[in-house]
Amino acid sequence: MANGAQALMKTLADAGVEVCFSNPGTSEMHFVAALDSEPRMRAVLALFEGVATGAADGYARMAGKPAATLLHLGCGLGNGLANLHNARKGRVPVLNIVGDHATYHMPLDAQLQSDIETVARNVSPGFVRTSMRTEDLSRDAVDALVAARGLPGQVATLILPADVSWGEGATPCAPPPPATPTAADAAVVEDVAGVLRSGAKVALLLGGHALREAGLEAAGRIAARTGAKLLAEVFPTRLERGAGLPPVERVAYLAELAGVQLGQFEHLVLVDAKTPVSFFAYPGKASELVPPGCRVHTLSRHDQDAVASLGALVAALGAGDAEPVRQPASRPPRPRGKLTAAKVCKAVGHLLPDRAIVVDEAITSGLMLGMMTAGAPRHDLITLTGGAIGQGLPSAVGAAIACPDRKVVALIGDGTAMYTIQALWTMARENLDVTAIVFNNASYSVLNVELERVGAERIGPKARSQLDIGGPGLDFARLAQGMGVHAVRTDTAEAFCHAFEYALDAPGPHLIDAVVPESLGGAKRRILPWLLRSLPSLPPGLALALKRKLAP
Repeated sequence: MANGAQALMKTLADAGVEVCFSNPGTSEMHFVAALDSEPRMRAVLALFEGVATGAADGYARMAGKPAATLLHLGCGLGNGLANLHNARKGRVPVLNIVGDHATYHMPLDAQLQSDIETVARNVSPGFVRTSMRTEDLSRDAVDALVAARGLPGQVATLILPADVSWGEGATPCAPPPPATPTAADAAVVEDVAGVLRSGAKVALLLGGHALREAGLEAAGRIAARTGAKLLAEVFPTRLERGAGLPPVERVAYLAELAGVQLGQFEHLVLVDAKTPVSFFAYPGKASELVPPGCRVHTLSRHDQDAVASLGALVAALGAGDAEPVRQPASRPPRPRGKLTAAKVCKAVGHLLPDRAIVVDEAITSGLMLGMMTAGAPRHDLITLTGGAIGQGLPSAVGAAIACPDRKVVALIGDGTAMYTIQALWTMARENLDVTAIVFNNASYSVLNVELERVGAERIGPKARSQLDIGGPGLDFARLAQGMGVHAVRTDTAEAFCHAFEYALDAPGPHLIDAVVPESLGGAKRRILPWLLRSLPSLPPGLALALKRKLAP
């Protein structure tokens, strides 16, 4: 027999949970003490709950299994909600453990008392449970793990009252083996095969596990046999890409671009993806991005095996011997001169090492990243699935812990970096091999574009000041150094390349403060000129379609 926390710890370790990202408080002290009883559990401290939850997200994306979080009461959960939201939207497995007051203390409405279950359901709608008895804690933990690691993955929240944690009489509980997902029904596969044989213009929209190597290979064979177009969700959870893999074109973030991109197709086939919609609503514009007359078909749902479903479709089409188009190996030239966001992306493409993990939260500054890294050595891309900024630095922490033998490169906007800047301290404490690149343009640049896209009028100095973060200016190199991370500030392409090469050669955490001019926004810049300026960075097919659309 053991106390509840010790039994819980052994149950988690037996189930393969190896990391706990924590920001604990008084109610969680018995859980903290139990960490010493389980050598298989790594404990990673974060100085802000949003770092803990974002790190759990990044870890699970790369490890393919959940980590645990440990958060303090409802307020701690509230601080971690944004990155749990990103995990939920990415269908990422996370075991979210939240401490609570002792059961007999809850009715007293103490200062930190709150309705944790109601808060948790926003990000954990599929599983929220408060474990009310020590004897039930291990079984409750197993149920939460089963929910988290199912297909689709999800955030499963287990609330742990203090007296349940310190209570005696608990026993560990063995988890069941993970369930095996099924492929699409044969009738569904044949229906989609019929659409692809019809000669109509068809696109496959890939998401989730369909964007890993096996899914891309199968989808590439289907495209080679039928001429279908391969698209990816606008913000994929994890995308394997680079030289030698079948390339896939991401749906554009801007509805104006996505409408052009999708407008040519008569059929859209969803593979572990949802029907595309606009990120926001805009006056006078449709929120649904599927064009009129385009029929939507679902090959595999989120709870089905996308790779097996694509394999069945390959067999139905007789495409097993079809050779996919593959991304040729290529790198952009080494950039020179005054540093710009585009030159940072060019330098990353020029120097990116094999098997790197790229975390992209550069917002507008990363516009050229996809094009500049398309022919780079094989790498994984992690993106902002839920749109809640502050994901990038924590996600890099989790990815580096999941894959300690791989370089992690995180491209971060200056505004978003300040949401979870505490992640740098965790990188230094854990000596993680992460290079963080901060695009320092002193602006929430994407909001300058959005301010105009929503039709706002009379944009004056007070409104503009809400998007300007240049006064006072942020010195990310000094901020990083103050948290133990090696950092430099650069404003030329030559200096940036030198700093990036040094970071790639020297293991451990690094930060490059890339001082660049604002690339988007401005009161006189409207969306049409912005689209035209974007053409060089777009996939060739989309750029051509957009040119035709905008031609007089």
